[in-house]
Amino acid sequence: MTLPGANQSIRYEPDEPCPPLIALSVGAQGVMLVLATIVLIVAITARAGNQDDSYLTWAVFASLVVAGALTALQASRFRRLGGGHILIMGPTPNYVAISVLALTAGGPALLASLTVAASLFYLGLSVWLPLVRRILTPVVSGTVLMLIAAAILPVALDRVNEVPEAAPAAAGPLAALVTLAAVVALSLRVSGSWRIWSPFIAIAAGCVVAVLFGAYDVEHIGDARWIGLPGSGFPGLDLTPGVDFWALLPAFVVVALVGSVKNIGDSIAIQQVSWRRPRVTDFRLVQGSLNTNGIGILLSGLAGTPPTSVYSSSSPSLINLTGVAARRVGYAVGALMVVLSLLPKVTAVLLAIPSPVMGAYLLTAVGILFVSGIQTVVSDGLDRGKALTVGIAFSVGVGLDNQTIGADLMGETWGPLLDNGMLAGALVAVLITQFVELTSRGRRARLRVDLHPSAVREIDEFLRGFAADIGWDEPAAQRLRSAGDETLASLLQQGGDRSVDGAPSLIVVARHSGTVVEMEFLAVFDEQNLEDRLAHLGEESQSAAGMEEGEISLRLLKHYASSVHHQKFHGLDVVTVQVSETG
Repeated sequence: MTLPGANQSIRYEPDEPCPPLIALSVGAQGVMLVLATIVLIVAITARAGNQDDSYLTWAVFASLVVAGALTALQASRFRRLGGGHILIMGPTPNYVAISVLALTAGGPALLASLTVAASLFYLGLSVWLPLVRRILTPVVSGTVLMLIAAAILPVALDRVNEVPEAAPAAAGPLAALVTLAAVVALSLRVSGSWRIWSPFIAIAAGCVVAVLFGAYDVEHIGDARWIGLPGSGFPGLDLTPGVDFWALLPAFVVVALVGSVKNIGDSIAIQQVSWRRPRVTDFRLVQGSLNTNGIGILLSGLAGTPPTSVYSSSSPSLINLTGVAARRVGYAVGALMVVLSLLPKVTAVLLAIPSPVMGAYLLTAVGILFVSGIQTVVSDGLDRGKALTVGIAFSVGVGLDNQTIGADLMGETWGPLLDNGMLAGALVAVLITQFVELTSRGRRARLRVDLHPSAVREIDEFLRGFAADIGWDEPAAQRLRSAGDETLASLLQQGGDRSVDGAPSLIVVARHSGTVVEMEFLAVFDEQNLEDRLAHLGEESQSAAGMEEGEISLRLLKHYASSVHHQKFHGLDVVTVQVSETG
């Protein structure tokens, strides 16, 4: 029998054994999806940062090794590392603008130091993810993604006019235009297996135009070895941070933290498309994915390359095309990337792509990133306040970028902090969002108790008083109190029998907005997800006499609450229950 909502196109789920030949074949397709992007992002960053060929060769090699190792690790579940799904990694456009600034200001050593420092903040966020989710809201994250796109745009456009002196001036714009037209046409019209080859076809079209105008340099392809390691180019770390380091560090941290929010969405998305039967998101796997992302950024910093992160669309696209979501594919992708890093001739072919073609390809990434920012903002609902926040923050960020207002006001040491549009826009978005949160009319209350049966009376009195303060009548107050009682009962059953001294802390936060009260229960567990169990209740048809006590409690909770969401993190559970005044 086919379950409602089941995805029958999935041939192999993550936990199912997949034949090695199929895993290798699908893994090769995954590499084809991202290989050009990896090499082009590194090349654009290095050339825009005025770096020589030795660094570029090293950066491509190191990026492939790091991306391969981390893609394989993402597929695993080793302690608190790995997302347990296919998550292809590599250098992303998010870091292009700030990486170019770092390379221009202090070379690869400065980029390495900043990337290592940013990775520490990223890893810290994965630990404290449950506590900062109300600061890095969709409005803040979406605004920063749009600002990142705006910052990358000049980098992409500057590449269009980079052609050999002997080539005519029209060569660059024409090659870029053909590449861009091919990318758009193929993205809109091709489907199936052709999607894998779309980037290469578009790039090849641009290269053909460049060849016709004499703007294609193949000298480095002939000089490259077939097999080998790069001879030099490793930059090392700058262990004596100066003014440039401190001026750019906040921007790196902001991009890393916002990138982590985007990576949360990537991890959730891959969990949704990898199984035949829809599942509630396991946030422990999300944290494992974030930890692996953080290690990827750290290793990229130690290697002196642009930061590595998850490619948002590549893994879901690969699964949709092939129907194979087995972890073995992740291992195959990682191994193939490492093998390709040892083939300089292959990477030399990609590095020979003319700059105008690279710039046009990056323009498509800029557009996708900007739209991703808009989607992130809209996903949380776009009311008047949020629209104003996004508009002001984006305007401030774009307006201050590359200005000298900060330097004029605060001097050359700390002024560049204010003149960084990405940082300024992010700060404005956070401040306005928190102002709205603190001054909203809805009432809030908080209670901290031990997660023990003795807490029933305290929570009941807390919710009774909260309902009275917001003016709810007796039936509505009773529903709120009953929902609180049943949520506590369900959590107590997950936690098992504990003494008062051994009971974890339980924090109950109640928020009133309109006709709805949202309750958050924060506790420490490592058991089954309540939301999964609630979903299963709708699929079962068992008699009340056959129900266990826990099932009765869950059914009552489903009756009293308008929605229940259970997010499981390492070391912390967050159960969010909404109760409507009107029932």
